Amino acid sequence: MSEHSATPHPTDAAPADRPVRIALVGAGNRGLTYLDWVHDHPSHARLTAVADPDPRARERAAARASGPVAAYDDWRALLAPGERIADAVLVCTQDRDHVEPVLALARAGYAIMTEKPLAPTEDECRTLVSGVTATGVPFAVCHVLRYTPYTDLVKGVVDSGVLGSLTGIEHLEPVGWWHYAHSYVRGPWRRQDESSPMILAKSSHDLDWITYVTGRRIETVASFGSLAHFRPENAPEGATDSCLTCPSEIEAGCPYSARKLYYPALLRTGGAWPVSHVTDRAHGPEDEAVLTEALRTGPYGRCVYRSDNDVVDNQVVAMRLSGGLTGTFTMTAFTEQTHRQTRIFGSHGWLRGDGERVTVHDFRDDSVTVHETAATGSNAADGHGGGDTALIASFVAALATGDRSFIRSGPAESLSSHLAAFAAERSRLRGTVEQIPAR
Repeated sequence: MSEHSATPHPTDAAPADRPVRIALVGAGNRGLTYLDWVHDHPSHARLTAVADPDPRARERAAARASGPVAAYDDWRALLAPGERIADAVLVCTQDRDHVEPVLALARAGYAIMTEKPLAPTEDECRTLVSGVTATGVPFAVCHVLRYTPYTDLVKGVVDSGVLGSLTGIEHLEPVGWWHYAHSYVRGPWRRQDESSPMILAKSSHDLDWITYVTGRRIETVASFGSLAHFRPENAPEGATDSCLTCPSEIEAGCPYSARKLYYPALLRTGGAWPVSHVTDRAHGPEDEAVLTEALRTGPYGRCVYRSDNDVVDNQVVAMRLSGGLTGTFTMTAFTEQTHRQTRIFGSHGWLRGDGERVTVHDFRDDSVTVHETAATGSNAADGHGGGDTALIASFVAALATGDRSFIRSGPAESLSSHLAAFAAERSRLRGTVEQIPAR
């Protein structure tokens, strides 16, 4: 069995005559993650500009640069006439703020790497993809799961033919009870009208991954799901609106208590994620009072049963893929926060993957083979198992060499998974079986 080899690896690419010049639009956690790689590879890339309305965010980005950085409060400054100071732009704004900068910057000739989802509506996604494609600039979407060593291993098994003809796949996204409470009850992805549906905001990664490792397109979906638990009627009797004022006997029995999540995290990781989402001013145990004030005045101290969230906490998608392959996808909040888990079924064998290892049972000789990876972490704080660094490295390699095959997640591929997510959400809301157009 050999690993997937159709796409070259970024470490095989030599640096260009000069580093690729990078501008960052939106200097939040995701953007800063990519800048860490840029900082560590000065011969390959360097940060030359950052645009963010928050001066502290601009300062944090500039601190990761190896040279002078032009700082702007608006991305439109990158469109000003004159000598260009960047070759590519990383668009890491919130979901609803992708379309305008991506299209304008692509039309100005910048190569673009943008966070997913592309946009919160199907029409906007189509507009973005068609507009960027028309410019011909290099374009990558941050479907980081495509770039991990674990994904290479899974796809290598599938492509080797050891499983025979593929017949089915089942895939689990275990979001994690505390991660869901942090990001999707209290955090910026808690409401569809402010971000996008859960199946798009979180699970478009997974629908994209399913199509990538199987090489099949999702054609038909039926979906079910709801906001089952994080609702006012499920609040314990006597609970208050804030974890900081909740009676101790109630708070002690609540798995979603902000006290249980953020104070230990401050001790364990200082000001890193998830504390960095609560406040950018707490950096260690000595800043407990700063964290307390942020929890008291901001959304992250709110009772999870008395928030304004409306995205689902569990969802199942049944699907039919091209070639007759069937599949299921499950997203649930009610797990530990860990790697995705997958089973792939074939006529001659089956595969079990847990994000760190892949077990293959070959029916022909009844042998079982275990393949290990060097996976390190399953969430954004841990670099998505190596996907974050491999993505930015691949994007830079594509620009340095002119070889766009380094980019595994281009506009057409990303639109396909987004269309599947929109169809799944329509199915969930309408109780229908939805067909997904090819484009």
